Amino acid sequence: MNSLKRMVVVAPTGVAAINAKGVTIHSFFQMPFGPILPDTDLNASKGFNRKFSKTKINIIKSMDLLVIDEISMVRADLLDGIDRTLRRFRNRNKVFGGVQVLMIGDLQQLSPVIKEQEWDLLKSYYTNGFFFSSHAYQQCEAITIELKHIYRQDNPKFIEILNEIRNNALSEAGAVALNTRYIPDFTPEPGAGYISLTTHNNKAEATNKAELDKLNTKLHTYKAEIKGKFPEYAYPNKETLELKVGAQVMFVKNDSSPEKRYFNGKIGKVILLDVDEVVVHCPDDDFNIVTTPEFWDNINYTVDAETKAISENIIGSYTQMPLRLAWSITIHKSQGLTFEKAIIDAQGAFAHGQTYVALSRCKSLEGLVLKSKIHSSQIISDSHVISFNKDAEQNEPDEAVLELSQKNFQLDLIFEVFDFYPLLYPANRVLDIYYKNRTVVQGEVEPVFLTIKTAITNFLKVSNGFNAQLKQLLEHEGLPETSAVVQERFKKAIAYFKTEVETHIVEPLKTFGFTTDNQAVGSDMTKNLDALEDLLTTKVLYFNGLATGFQAKHFLELRAKSVFFGKEKPKKPRKAVIDGTSNVELFELLRVLRNEIAQEKDLIHYQVFTQKALYAMCETLPSNKKELLQVNGMGKTRVEKYGVAILKVIKAFCDENDIETSKDVDIFEVEKPKRKKGDTKKESLALFKQGKSIQDIANDRELNENTIFGHLTSFIGSGEVKITDLMSVENYEALKASIPKKSFEDISDLKHQLDDKYSYGELRLVVEELRK
Repeated sequence: MNSLKRMVVVAPTGVAAINAKGVTIHSFFQMPFGPILPDTDLNASKGFNRKFSKTKINIIKSMDLLVIDEISMVRADLLDGIDRTLRRFRNRNKVFGGVQVLMIGDLQQLSPVIKEQEWDLLKSYYTNGFFFSSHAYQQCEAITIELKHIYRQDNPKFIEILNEIRNNALSEAGAVALNTRYIPDFTPEPGAGYISLTTHNNKAEATNKAELDKLNTKLHTYKAEIKGKFPEYAYPNKETLELKVGAQVMFVKNDSSPEKRYFNGKIGKVILLDVDEVVVHCPDDDFNIVTTPEFWDNINYTVDAETKAISENIIGSYTQMPLRLAWSITIHKSQGLTFEKAIIDAQGAFAHGQTYVALSRCKSLEGLVLKSKIHSSQIISDSHVISFNKDAEQNEPDEAVLELSQKNFQLDLIFEVFDFYPLLYPANRVLDIYYKNRTVVQGEVEPVFLTIKTAITNFLKVSNGFNAQLKQLLEHEGLPETSAVVQERFKKAIAYFKTEVETHIVEPLKTFGFTTDNQAVGSDMTKNLDALEDLLTTKVLYFNGLATGFQAKHFLELRAKSVFFGKEKPKKPRKAVIDGTSNVELFELLRVLRNEIAQEKDLIHYQVFTQKALYAMCETLPSNKKELLQVNGMGKTRVEKYGVAILKVIKAFCDENDIETSKDVDIFEVEKPKRKKGDTKKESLALFKQGKSIQDIANDRELNENTIFGHLTSFIGSGEVKITDLMSVENYEALKASIPKKSFEDISDLKHQLDDKYSYGELRLVVEELRK
């Protein structure tokens, strides 16, 4: 199946999924096998995994079309489960999350399997078990198209009889014509190629075993080869296949060779058995078929790392002779097969559509033999199906309806480009979190996000007006992508919103920052900021990509790209610029110190000092305990416990950046003779040349390690100290390679983008060298 849209194919059973080259509904959507009640939490189930991988989520977010094969077998609650999963990862306000769904199947054939105890739970929610009773289907305004061209049969009389049975309206004339094929004591000639269709599996198995036992030839066993992941329920053939020369067999797969010698359902007789081949002769062929093992692939869906296309990945294979014993087969397993000659025993028909399925497998009335007469009692048709089919037939769309549907589809895509409603939720959440936790959140949250919220609200009003105008225009126009008037309005809207979004949302967010002591609050704020930025990135992608006009195919490509756009790179940490402080590097140094003390003392970080105190220290730069006590939140106990360590960091920072502090500097409350800056640096150099490490020198001189590092860097220009004396060669080479690839505002910004193993001093050294 080929489509320009990003497509995923699923089916209700393993065999149907393998045949459709898709995956099962349960595996792709990670559904439980029991009843899925509408008012229960799907994610609360312990019987299956509802933790979706990032790849699976990206596939769901980026696909345009979901194809569900054999829809007649899909239960109502399962289709609602699909709807809920798609809404979870797509648009929660749209049926199937806004994904286009194509359902394929014949409702007069196999129906959903629902156990009595399961229906006891489901019947209070659904009228019946069929997919069309689901809440999702009731809401989706589906267009139903009946495919009327018949490929299997070409006899008008037989086709008429089948249609009467299909519609539960077998006429007397039809019954008479059909029952001319009633031959109760019919025994086929050996090798004639008849297959017997029966209602129950035990009947078919018993017939096949009995017939195989009658043969006096040697028994050969063929064992399937299974590689990778291939679940047993999806095996397309018996794992152990027993055959004898003379056995009647049926091909269970279309020939993969160019000759196309056989098809799924073709009947023949085994004339030779070998280790790795089976020779079969079919009644109407003038050649023998040398049959070798065939492959069935089990696939899953992945996303190509480069193209971002949804790809089919083979995760397992099943290799076996494409044959099965075929004196008899159940009507259920005959689904999808075609027979030249068949003996049908429908006397025990017990389920909706069984008789119709059995009869419709045959290509002609002449190739059909009935073991019992067909009576109306054996034609079991579900009244709900009959009603659904009648409604579908009466409401079958004409060209005008299909064109309107296409027009509405394109219109929905245009509305999606200008839909700003999703941006409102994360913007509101940021404000809500701030208002509830304003005592622990620092930053210009309220003014920035009130501006953003106002902008989004205005965009909603403008986009609603634009959408209404487009609808009105299209009453007298063709498809949006072919309408010159619509295209002109579209391009103007793109230009307007692009400028407004950039001005009122993107730019304010670039300079926005916050900080908080409360990890949970910080995580919640960041999550919603990330969500808002992702949505904005998508909008900007649309505005840039559609500036020259709207084309549905191009939009679908952009929408798929938006799922992966920028997702490969980790998000840059938000720069916290609070209350106008420019000493961001000191903030980081003090924050690291706080975390180290908290870990050592088994404390929560804000018990060492609060975030407000941290920013106050960055602004006031206290240089002694007296000044430190004046910082709000730094009481006598805290200053006694942690003051020396704090003041060391502040003094080192000030020395390194030539920042003048209070002349009353007395970190250790002991007067020390004042040294000239050159003297103290030379003292550190002398100790370094003696072989002492930076840590040893810092301990000896009762200074911060960063201060000693700063002393030594001043001698790099004279050649007395090399860069690699102060940092490992490995770090030096790594930074020389990575820094030129980064875009950064300052050293603090650069540090956020790189590994924590690099210190500020190391970064500054390499940056300065690269700038020379």
